[in-house]
Amino acid sequence: MLYLRSTLFNLTFYGASVIIVFLGLPLFLGPRSGAMWISRQWSLLTVWLLEVIAGTRYEIRGREFMPSDPVLFAAKHQSMWDTIIATAIFDNPAMIMKRELLYIPFYGWYTAKAGMIAINRGAHASALRKLLAASKRESAKGRPIIIYPEGSRVGPDAAPDYKIGVAAIYKHLKLPCIPIATNSGLYWPRRRFLRYPGTIVLEFLPPIPPGLSREAFMARLIDTIEPTTARLVAEGRREIARH
Repeated sequence: MLYLRSTLFNLTFYGASVIIVFLGLPLFLGPRSGAMWISRQWSLLTVWLLEVIAGTRYEIRGREFMPSDPVLFAAKHQSMWDTIIATAIFDNPAMIMKRELLYIPFYGWYTAKAGMIAINRGAHASALRKLLAASKRESAKGRPIIIYPEGSRVGPDAAPDYKIGVAAIYKHLKLPCIPIATNSGLYWPRRRFLRYPGTIVLEFLPPIPPGLSREAFMARLIDTIEPTTARLVAEGRREIARH
């Protein structure tokens, strides 16, 4: 049954994605908000399909730490699901992403039109300057900034590998940073076909106030996200074992 439901979900997900992409093409003639709207509809549809077909629900914890004011969100990144849910639950987010994703046909076009922040990780100092300027610009518009501090998806059991760029953005924006933990990699594993039933948990954690040193910020960020992620992964594994 797991293979059947995973197959059906993947076929439906990619088929629906193609349809939405083509239906939304006229929005490229309008303002950025049109691309953001179609991205949100795609995310909401994906979340719904995942629950109905694969039996994968989600739960948000720590909603009291989701302020309406602009902040920096620093999230654990285990799965494609993490970026999908971001456009479903955040209002007009500006996600920091690898520039290579812009080269993906249609997907990259939509993310660029929606005003996401792409970074060339090979450019080092110049890339960091552009990243800081873009983050400041989008935050000034009232958009929440979302960064995945490890730079790419990591498995639930992978050792943490936080990049220093998140500390540079934190210092530059002078905003609170909300850490986010998850166990999404258990249910939508990276580079794998299967989609496991159960409940993905996305947990918002107490804010890190602005003004900490780079070293103190990085230590606090890691010490906040990693134990919570470990707890959520253990919780998820117990749930999967029951199915």
